[in-house]
Amino acid sequence: MVALHPEYVLDEKDNRKAVMLPMSEWEQVVSELEELDDIRAYDHAKEQDSEAIPLEQAVHEIEQGDP
Repeated sequence: MVALHPEYVLDEKDNRKAVMLPMSEWEQVVSELEELDDIRAYDHAKEQDSEAIPLEQAVHEIEQGDP
């Protein structure tokens, strides 16, 4: 879990309108989101009823533009 220290931007009525984070914390949030996206993509791929192919074949198909 990323420890966050947010600062809030308020409007004239003291309603929160935006959040500011230190860059290092923002970079941690982005990194965590990217990892979560990778996990979801992996889980989705595992749910598919498709046959695994060797890495070399996959790279070749990508390079050739094959579906």
